[in-house]
Amino acid sequence: MTDVFESPTHPSGSTVRRAHVDSTVPLTEAELARAAELVGRISEAFSSRVVGQHRVRTALLVTLLAEGHALLESVPGLAKTLAASTLAQAVSARFARIQCTPDLLPSDIIGTQVYDPRRHEFETQLGPVHANFVLLDEINRASAKTQSALLEAMQERQTSIAGTIHPLPDPFLVLATQNPIEEEGTYVLPHAQMDRFLLKEIVDYPSEEDELMVLERIDDGTLGQHMTDVAPVATPAEVVELQGLTRRVYVDPAIRRYVVSLIRATRNVTGLLGPELGGYVEIGASPRGSIAFFQAARAMAVVQGRHYVIPEDVRELRHSVLRHRIHLSFEALADRVRPETVIDAVFRAVPTP
Repeated sequence: MTDVFESPTHPSGSTVRRAHVDSTVPLTEAELARAAELVGRISEAFSSRVVGQHRVRTALLVTLLAEGHALLESVPGLAKTLAASTLAQAVSARFARIQCTPDLLPSDIIGTQVYDPRRHEFETQLGPVHANFVLLDEINRASAKTQSALLEAMQERQTSIAGTIHPLPDPFLVLATQNPIEEEGTYVLPHAQMDRFLLKEIVDYPSEEDELMVLERIDDGTLGQHMTDVAPVATPAEVVELQGLTRRVYVDPAIRRYVVSLIRATRNVTGLLGPELGGYVEIGASPRGSIAFFQAARAMAVVQGRHYVIPEDVRELRHSVLRHRIHLSFEALADRVRPETVIDAVFRAVPTP
């Protein structure tokens, strides 16, 4: 099941031309002000529709600016779909929602060839993954074969149909959700596929004030079945511009070494934290973890209005970057040890520059 909507200013199939970015050229004050202004407009449009969920907003902005993909985990009804569609509308992007089910086929996502009897030839019909923002609702309900079909799209930003390569539009972001409380009829995401997501965010219940605000917005028509669309405040070209500015954020060599030390520490937790806590970790983070911190910290700096990364950017993202990259043992599950506990212990043990 798929739902697709597209902005009238950004028709299906259009692709923003991405210019080469020299990451060694520092950001100017004018460029930093431009980035802050764009991020502010997008954040304000997001908050006009989505009540609370500030961590989700930050995670989505960081993922978008870092050109990655995000995995959201929560019980149903916490505005994950609303958050994705609102962000897409705010930047005039094409949005597609795919409801994952066990009978969903790879061709339902990437597209297929259909025979045209009038012209006696096959024509390619692109699937819903060919959108700027793709929401995979309850991705763990899709079969392993369908999940694997997403790997090329997420990593290579292209699909292959009948031997022909079809580039995905730019910008391109996959937002997947999964429900942790239901396991019947689900397929656990392989560790290799989890690693493809830049961030994994756990969405919590709203506060009492936020929940009251939801009811007020439903009452005045801001939310609910008859709510109006969010007015676009940016364009896909401006999003690509923001991504280019993010790649030019300065990362000091001390910060780079700090990131590498943290990732390497997850592979030697027993030696760092002792056998009691370190014994719960079977597999540490791969070099993708270092890359994720490097890219996400740059995006966090832009969101915070800076042209350089500080250690706090890395610390702020520690759970989102590492919670799905550290593989815990069965003993950890039995003792109810959470990945966040191990991550916090690693960050306490590694000196901060």
